[in-house]
Amino acid sequence: MARRHAIILEENLRIPEDAFSFDGFHRWAESDGFPETGRIDYLEGNVEVDMSPEDLYTHSAVKTAIVLKLGTLVVEGDLGDVFVDRSRVRSRFAELSVEPDIVVVLGSSLKSGRVRLVPAASGKGPDRFSALDGPVDLVVEIVSDGSVGKDNRRLPRLYARAGIPELWLVDARGKDLQFRIYSLQDGAYETVEPGLEGWVRSPQLGVEFRLLRRRADPSPWRYTLEHRSA
Repeated sequence: MARRHAIILEENLRIPEDAFSFDGFHRWAESDGFPETGRIDYLEGNVEVDMSPEDLYTHSAVKTAIVLKLGTLVVEGDLGDVFVDRSRVRSRFAELSVEPDIVVVLGSSLKSGRVRLVPAASGKGPDRFSALDGPVDLVVEIVSDGSVGKDNRRLPRLYARAGIPELWLVDARGKDLQFRIYSLQDGAYETVEPGLEGWVRSPQLGVEFRLLRRRADPSPWRYTLEHRSA
């Protein structure tokens, strides 16, 4: 059996011994001792902790632009819900419990039972939920300096195993802004090839998107997620 380990980027964080199993991790995640800040993921028996702050203009601003557009299309369009930060997605089959940068779950997936709302710890009352269980419709990951390998290799493999049909990966750290959409095909992600002028179709949402970046004095960058009918 492979040795389980924790990747910890913060001193003085105490992880319970049983947190290296799927059930043990969720007991910890629902306890009062679970940290209120940072991103803590469970990946195949390993616990990965990142307490570092987000870069304002290569991460936070990008996430805001995407959430604004998806909120308009999905939430205001009454198609489903969009969650950002600290929103846990879990899959026992994939041994996965993560907090993606952005999560989209369509109402049809909840109604069919394909995705289940996990009730919050007892005592918090009705209509309180702590996680989404099952293959949500779309996740977005924005690459940071400390998450390159995780976002580009480990997470896509586990998201595919969990059956999540669509993954967006964004990397705004370099000279060229990278915005990629992947669609799950036969258990693995395939790149949705962009068309003219950078438009990429989202199979789950049925529209095309492109992510733009421009200088916006006094801010270093301003991002816009545009969409159009496919």
